[in-house]
Amino acid sequence: MSNHEVDAVIIGAGHNGLTCAAYLAMAGLNVRVVERRKVVGGAAVTEEFCPGFRNSVAAYTVSLLNPQIIADLKLADHGLRIVERRAQNFLPAPDRSYLLTGEGRTRQSVEKLSPQDAATIGAFSGELEAIADVLRQFVLRAPPNLVEGFGIGAMSEAFNALGTANILRRLSLEQQRNLLDLFTRSAGEMLDERFENDLVKALFGFDAIVGNYASPYAAGSAYVMLHHAFGEVNGKKGVWGHAIGGMGAITQAMARAARSHGVEIETDASVREVIVEKDRATGVILDNGETVRGKYVVSNVNPKLLYTRLVPEGALAGEFRTRISRWQNGSGTFRMNVALSALPSFTALPGPGDHLTAGIIIAPSLGYMDRAWHDAREFGWSRVPVVELLIPSTLDDSLSPPGQHVASLFCQHVAPELPGGKSWDDHRDEVADLMIATVDRYAPGFAGSVIGRQILSPLDLERQFGLLGGDIFHGALTLNQLFSARPMLGHADYRGPLRGLYHCGSGAHPGGGVTGAPGHNAARAILADHRALFA
Repeated sequence: MSNHEVDAVIIGAGHNGLTCAAYLAMAGLNVRVVERRKVVGGAAVTEEFCPGFRNSVAAYTVSLLNPQIIADLKLADHGLRIVERRAQNFLPAPDRSYLLTGEGRTRQSVEKLSPQDAATIGAFSGELEAIADVLRQFVLRAPPNLVEGFGIGAMSEAFNALGTANILRRLSLEQQRNLLDLFTRSAGEMLDERFENDLVKALFGFDAIVGNYASPYAAGSAYVMLHHAFGEVNGKKGVWGHAIGGMGAITQAMARAARSHGVEIETDASVREVIVEKDRATGVILDNGETVRGKYVVSNVNPKLLYTRLVPEGALAGEFRTRISRWQNGSGTFRMNVALSALPSFTALPGPGDHLTAGIIIAPSLGYMDRAWHDAREFGWSRVPVVELLIPSTLDDSLSPPGQHVASLFCQHVAPELPGGKSWDDHRDEVADLMIATVDRYAPGFAGSVIGRQILSPLDLERQFGLLGGDIFHGALTLNQLFSARPMLGHADYRGPLRGLYHCGSGAHPGGGVTGAPGHNAARAILADHRALFA
């Protein structure tokens, strides 16, 4: 058995683990990242899934990646290039009406559907953007952490809470009321109050259910809608884009940035156990028996996975282990990539055009989304599912052969675990056929153009990427799992219940999406502790 010692050992080379590693190394720490898979990137990877066809395997689009992190890590210098969609979203309806959004497009398109909604949508979008502008200031800072007793830690958190309050004071009273609504109410209720057209409601409602195994009428779904408003691409807020080369281009650039500062990244290195000695995490044991010791052990895996599978049971207080075992996971997500012989042509808007560069949302009403969720709860998957289709090869011709294309299908809702003891292994292809048929109803001929496909059920997402229940966020974005409660009250400062153990993944604030923010924030906490110990 060999032994190595570093300043920090990071479990998982997903985008947050790589971000954390780069920041620590830039500050002079000796860092080693150990990754279970044979490639870096976690769920943000690009692979050839059919001869000649490459695509982003799991994570599939760019907006939430924090611009400060892009700048600090000099990701552009390491090869990252992000391009904007030429249109933002395209929502076709069965009656051949449609909504097409983007700069210079949205109001005109809404006007055709509802003059009343066209007069309202600008104010509502502005309301979300104003709140998102203020909340963006919380993304790269730890939320207030509740601590017991009174001492240095409590005083520090009191100052943190004061800073939080000062940020929130920048919201007007009416904006604070709207923020309370967004944290507690359903997106469906808020949208029904403001709009009359189904497609306009669906435009915002889809953001409330992306990766969220819930109806748009579920309490708290409005926050998920707001979460997706934080993004920007190339300095333009609220815009979505594509990384040339797929999502793997982001994590490859991060890996190059980390290595340029001396980070050692080891793949095919699965962690068997976190070493705990005298109530302190002191390293990890790999499946091959190798021991890697470090002053700091940093986890980029789901908190439930960390504490129920990797940390020895006896090392944790019983109440902590019980509570973390109840950490809610499950995105209701079924993910596919398909190779296409030709571009689809939609009945609502036939032929090629900028709408094919957009996020194509097949979910024409809130009621449609609500029924999809109820179906999944009862039958295991939606009989009439929600599908977002992206065709990144319309923006990036490196992904497919000339004249052919690749498409990402992000499909909802499916049950993380099928009822009646059924296995996803037995129903994967059946549900994949249903998803393709759903698109074909809106774009006849689509099914016939599919010449290859890659299918990832919730079980596949868990096996391949460690996404428990297929949860793309490492834990549901519910009120009891957000901000100071992510992953648990008392541990929102990226520090675990054991000394030397830290959280840098999406199970920490500010949550899921390819943001890099938890990795950045965890590095700040580790460096603060390092300075305190070795100053």
